Amino acid sequence: MDLLRIEDLNKTQILDIFSLTDKLKKSNRSNILRGKDFVLFFPESSLRTRISFEKGIKNLGGNCILFPPETLDKKESLYDVGKYIENWAEGIIVRHPDLSKLEQLSKDTAIPVINAMTTENHPCEIITDLYSISKLKKDYQELVYTFVGVANNISRSWMNIARVMDLKLNHVCVNGNRFTPDNDNYSFTTDLENTLYCSDIVLTDSLPDKYSNQEYIKKYQITLKRMGLANKNALLNPCPPFFRGEEVSKDVIASDYFVGHLFKKNLIYVQQAIIAYCLGLSI
Repeated sequence: MDLLRIEDLNKTQILDIFSLTDKLKKSNRSNILRGKDFVLFFPESSLRTRISFEKGIKNLGGNCILFPPETLDKKESLYDVGKYIENWAEGIIVRHPDLSKLEQLSKDTAIPVINAMTTENHPCEIITDLYSISKLKKDYQELVYTFVGVANNISRSWMNIARVMDLKLNHVCVNGNRFTPDNDNYSFTTDLENTLYCSDIVLTDSLPDKYSNQEYIKKYQITLKRMGLANKNALLNPCPPFFRGEEVSKDVIASDYFVGHLFKKNLIYVQQAIIAYCLGLSI
């Protein structure tokens, strides 16, 4: 199976991926991908996602063949590209701005295609974040999640996983960033402080140039003082790369609210589990 969007999965499937992740963390370098090859399309600038996919595959005995994403922008039909790759690989992992490229590649390709990020969404990252939160908060499905920032691939992916997993997600930003429609899982507001009062998990993403101005930052930056408004034992999970002095303050990143850099260690294990799940492998 492919994984192009979080909403391609149901709640049971996401929990199955979480269970596979637990098993992989305990297995200490299982060899379930031995003899299997994966074609990866990643830009040189990719850091966390590329490292964790490439290392995760190699740790399970698999091999990676790397190409830049613009390889998929050539005149050649993606139908033909996929059909050729089928001869030599067991899966394709793509980080490309255009989700439709992945859709075209997966449409007639017999091997799994996994989305490693587009400008529309970032499924593996957000599934990993929720898994990591579940390891810190056993009641994670009952918590209130608040995303502070613009409508983009990260906020959209949080909205989608909230719907699939039946989570409560608040989205806070200036007008013009609402996803529609509001429902039981997603609500939009411009009021940060009042929303923080009922929040357990605070989420952010780096700001586009349009919003990295002092007016926006003064109104919506997550600071140590503002995190103090959230529920007891609240967590701050800024999507990297984050920038001190913009969407988050320096003091809040230095505080116990920040989940920390080790929080992302699970990227390897969750992405391994996603690969195994898409290939139909058992641990």
